[in-house]
Amino acid sequence: MRHWILAAVAALMAVPAIAEMGDDGLHKQPWMRDTFKDLREDLDEANAEGKRLVLFFEQRGCIYCAKMHEEVFSDQGISDYIAENYFVVQMNLYGDVEVVDFDGDSRSEKDMARKWRVMFTPNIVFLPEEVPEGVNAMDAAVAVMPGAFGKGTTKDMFTWVAEKHYALENGEDFQRYHARMIQERSNGSFD
Repeated sequence: MRHWILAAVAALMAVPAIAEMGDDGLHKQPWMRDTFKDLREDLDEANAEGKRLVLFFEQRGCIYCAKMHEEVFSDQGISDYIAENYFVVQMNLYGDVEVVDFDGDSRSEKDMARKWRVMFTPNIVFLPEEVPEGVNAMDAAVAVMPGAFGKGTTKDMFTWVAEKHYALENGEDFQRYHARMIQERSNGSFD
C-alpha cells in the first residue's frame, strides 16, 4: 500500500500544473512577465536576459486559449523551452492597460490590438532582437502564430524563431521546417 501511495505522489509531481486563472480571466503561466507594457523596455530586458520578446494575446473565456494552456503549455518540455528562450508579455484583447509601442504610440491593449490587426485569440507575436526606430510591433514581427495549435506545431514555431530560421540566408520557411520536424519525430505526431 505504501509503495502505491509513493508512486501516486511521484506521478502527480511529474505532471506540470495547469495554468492559474488571473483576476482578468486570463490564464497565467510562470514564464509570463508582468511588465509596464512599454515594449521598448520589454525588448531591452529580454535582450539583457538573452531571450526573445513575445506578445501573447488572449481574451477572457477563450476556449482556444484554454486548450493551449491545458494541452500544450502543460507539457513540461514546451513550458521549459519557452521559459529558457522567451520573455513573454501577455496582452488582453479587450484590456484597458496602457501599452507603449516601439514607435512611441501609447494606447490601451484593446486599441493596440486594433492597430496591429489582432482579431483572434490566442495570437502569439514573435519579435526580433532589434526594432528599427519608428516601426510598430506588428510590422517588426518576425512571425505570428494566429490560433491554437498542437504541441508539435507550437514547439516547432518557438524553436524555428529561437534558432532564427527565418533570417538564415538559405532559410527554411516555417512550413518546410515543420514538415521536416514531423518526419524527424520518433512518434510521427502531426499536431
